[in-house]
Amino acid sequence: MYCVQKMKEDLYYVGGSDRRLALFENIYPIPRGVSYNAYVVMDEKTVLLDTADQSISRLFFENLSHVLGDKPLDYVIVNHMEPDHSATLEEVLRRYPGAVVVCNAKTVPMIRQFFGANTLPDERIHLVKEGDELCTGRHTFAFVMAPMVHWPEAMVTFDKADGVLYAADAFGTFGALSGNIYADEVDFARDWLDDARRYYVNIVGKYGPQVQALLKKAAGLPISMICPLHGPIWRENLGWFIEKYDRWSRYEPEDKTVLIASASIYGDTDLAAQVLATMLSERGVKKIAMYDLSATDVSYIVSEAFRCSHLVLAASSYNGGVFTPMENLLCDLKAHNFQNRTVAVLENGTWAPTAGKCIHAALEGMKNMTVLDGGLTMRSALQESQLDALRALADQIVASL
Repeated sequence: MYCVQKMKEDLYYVGGSDRRLALFENIYPIPRGVSYNAYVVMDEKTVLLDTADQSISRLFFENLSHVLGDKPLDYVIVNHMEPDHSATLEEVLRRYPGAVVVCNAKTVPMIRQFFGANTLPDERIHLVKEGDELCTGRHTFAFVMAPMVHWPEAMVTFDKADGVLYAADAFGTFGALSGNIYADEVDFARDWLDDARRYYVNIVGKYGPQVQALLKKAAGLPISMICPLHGPIWRENLGWFIEKYDRWSRYEPEDKTVLIASASIYGDTDLAAQVLATMLSERGVKKIAMYDLSATDVSYIVSEAFRCSHLVLAASSYNGGVFTPMENLLCDLKAHNFQNRTVAVLENGTWAPTAGKCIHAALEGMKNMTVLDGGLTMRSALQESQLDALRALADQIVASL
């Protein structure tokens, strides 16, 4: 049975959601599932914009068949070749032998790598480059290259007739759709923003300069609707969400507040972090985020690091280095090009504290990181005699806010 939504007189949503998938890209927890968005334009020539993941293939093909009816499929625009959007492409081409793939030159070898050299003969390829257009009747589609947002072949497609931007993986978010496919039909700031930020940071966050380049191109387009490949569609208040992408891609924090991330073996390091959090609260700091790195997936912590202006990294020493969960966080932050933050360091070590040295060394490999001088070294546990030093550190953090 099909399940489609009519978005405009000749534009249809033909995607679907997967609420059973536990890990996106087999690494990021998605307790709310994920949607795989695909769109069909019913013009003089019919157009499918991206396909879908294998997990919703039955629904996707029933949707596609229902919308097309007895019409052939003329074009498949491939904005992004990652398998969560292209796994069903081979079957689309088999079912609709007259369909031509519209893509850029970097996409063609990827299609043949995934599906075999014979899947896409030259006569079924319509190559496009920056600024090219495709007219299908009432609609004219303009193509904008978006390399490394977040694959090298990525592009976005702008429908000049209706002002619709088909944005590939840009402006997406984790989370399954529940009938309401538009951002203005949900409380996005309350229920979706955290997932949108975690999606951006972990999927696209490394490529801030490339996102900035795409935003500059998009600024010159009269966009009335943004259709991402994951999550809600934007048709109102577009500037609010675009500003988030602009801020995230410039590595600027959303909130002047503190993320406290602790990597504690037996709880003493975490207790010291909690004492510091209380001191910060007493000094008027709001929206403090605090996580035990052993209990929370690192993708959430990295996302919160992008939100907050200040970080407190508290870790036990371990095997002559730093406790593994903190090491993983530092590695992930660097991998996502994390920068422009103020950091305080708490270390613990019963006989040979080494965590602080490791944290400082990792931070030196990141851009424009300010490390506060008033760090703290504990021996096994926080002592009464160290409370004044911790208060001084809290004062220093607040002053830098």
